[in-house]
Amino acid sequence: MRVLLDESLPRPLSELLVGHDVSSVAQIGWTGLKNGVLLQRAAAKFDVVLTADQSIEFQQNLRTLPVAIVVLIAETNRIESLAPLVPTILETLHALEPNTLVRVGA
Repeated sequence: MRVLLDESLPRPLSELLVGHDVSSVAQIGWTGLKNGVLLQRAAAKFDVVLTADQSIEFQQNLRTLPVAIVVLIAETNRIESLAPLVPTILETLHALEPNTLVRVGA
């Protein structure tokens, strides 16, 4: 699966998502884009966007985009807090469908 890590997530998380083609917003030069523009661009190149932005579903009409969103919920956005979520993230990515939003974590 082609996965985009939002700029709110640490790059080392990509190394833990084994079996997926993971890029970060910073790697592809999209840092600073507003969510609407970011999601539009992501829809053309990625299957899913991973983010820690818990209000994204209230800011965007996600049903109009052919990309899935996975919102990670942890104590912090540091890799130490996110790493325990990786098994659930991987399970979620395996079953994920376009135009869906899934929350993973607390």
